[in-house]
Amino acid sequence: MIRRFLAFAIVIFLSGSVSLKAQTATAAQAGTEVLQLKETGYDFGKIPQGRPVTHIFEIVNTGKTPLLLTNVQASCGCTTPEWSRDPIKPGATAQIKVGYNSAAEGYFNKSITILYNNNQSKTLLISGTVYKTPVTAAPVNASIALLKNINGH
Repeated sequence: MIRRFLAFAIVIFLSGSVSLKAQTATAAQAGTEVLQLKETGYDFGKIPQGRPVTHIFEIVNTGKTPLLLTNVQASCGCTTPEWSRDPIKPGATAQIKVGYNSAAEGYFNKSITILYNNNQSKTLLISGTVYKTPVTAAPVNASIALLKNINGH
């Protein structure tokens, strides 16, 4: 009797959890996801120190109503996002321009959070390695100085 009860309880539990997963998957497929990113990250590779770089991320409104980006926020002050405050029409694309100032030498990995429609969010990532640039633009050419001395200039 107890074994039948336990078996019955297990069947009820498992069918309930499968039903809950199916409802969650159906909600996700029902079009609640309206902001599609063409790419979620960008690697700048090696960049010289002190030379700012930018990358443009494209987004698409896959929903049936206008999409509004309420805020685009970087994880630190060295990264600056720019975006339009105008609603994005269904099926339309928009751009988020992300700049990095490359002041600090070394590897970086920064995140940019996009807030849209009722506090939904997506995250973009940028990364790269900033290398130290030479102090002078070109090395001093000793041969030129020697020639000037020989010619009396």
